[in-house]
Amino acid sequence: MSRTPTGRLFGVDDGIDLVLTRTFPAAIDDVWASLTEPERTARWFGPWEGDAAPGRTIRVRMALEEGAPWSDMTIDACEPPRRLAVTMRDDHGHWALELLLTPQSERTELRFVHHLVDTTGIGEVGPGWEYYLDCLVAARDGTALPAFDDYHPPMKAYYEQLRPE
Repeated sequence: MSRTPTGRLFGVDDGIDLVLTRTFPAAIDDVWASLTEPERTARWFGPWEGDAAPGRTIRVRMALEEGAPWSDMTIDACEPPRRLAVTMRDDHGHWALELLLTPQSERTELRFVHHLVDTTGIGEVGPGWEYYLDCLVAARDGTALPAFDDYHPPMKAYYEQLRPE
């Protein structure tokens, strides 16, 4: 299946932000639950365990990655139901992420932001986030999760040519 990449890069004071958006036909509280409740995150990303609160670290299972490894994720900010900021460090790098929800009538927009230092590896990172966000869409819709091969390598060239706006 052919997928269309949606990510954009924005120059910011301390680096570059990769931004992807998805819109859901649901109330903001329901979308927030899909992003924060472990039994719901397990459907599209992986379950997590621990005492979730700002400044605390939880363990997240990367269920869709090879070997389904566990990673530590620090909660930098949690402002239900509009903003969740987390940081994860693993063998693949440093991941400073923000999930911002905005209600729009009977819909909710998710703005996913990956705060980057530079664009190194963007050809892998961008397609990866497209995949995970479409897994979220599929989990919410009750449909089969997409195949990663539809994202990488097909979207790699798109992301490698992106320049910050």
